[in-house]
Amino acid sequence: MTDRIALDASPLSLLSHRNLDQPRVREIRAWLEAQLAARVTIFLPGIVDYEVRRELLRAGKQRSVQRLDSLRTTLIYLPLDTPTMRRAAEMWAQVRNQGTPTADPKEIDADVILAAQAERVGAIMVTENVGHLARLADARHWRDLPPPGRES
Repeated sequence: MTDRIALDASPLSLLSHRNLDQPRVREIRAWLEAQLAARVTIFLPGIVDYEVRRELLRAGKQRSVQRLDSLRTTLIYLPLDTPTMRRAAEMWAQVRNQGTPTADPKEIDADVILAAQAERVGAIMVTENVGHLARLADARHWRDLPPPGRES
C-alpha cells in the first residue's frame, strides 16, 4: 500500500480550483478524501505550494489561494530545508550528466526539489506529469494509484 504521498503541482492546482462542479476537480477531491480516510499521509511540499501559489496570485484568484491555504490544515506541509536543497542539487547534476534534464539549465528546477522533498519523507510523488518526475524517483499519476486498502 502507498501510505505516503507527496503532491505535485498539477494535482494541487486541481485541489485548489474554485470550480467544484468541474468533473476533474470533483474526482480529485474524492480521491483525496479516500486517501485521507484510509489514513494515507499526504504531504504538501513547500516547492509545490510555491509553484501553485505564485500562479494563483499572479492571476488574482483569491478564492483558490484560500483553498490552497485551507489544504495546509489537512495535509502535512513540508518546508524547504538545507539537506533537501543539497539533495536536490545532487539530483539536478545527475540528470544533467545523464542528458535527461527536467528544465532549462537557468531555471530553478522545481521537479528535482520536489523529488528531494519526497525522498526525504519516503513518499511517492503524485502527479499528472509522470514522465519528468519518474526520472528522479517513484512518481505515479494520481488516478493510477490503487484505492486505499487495495493493491493492484
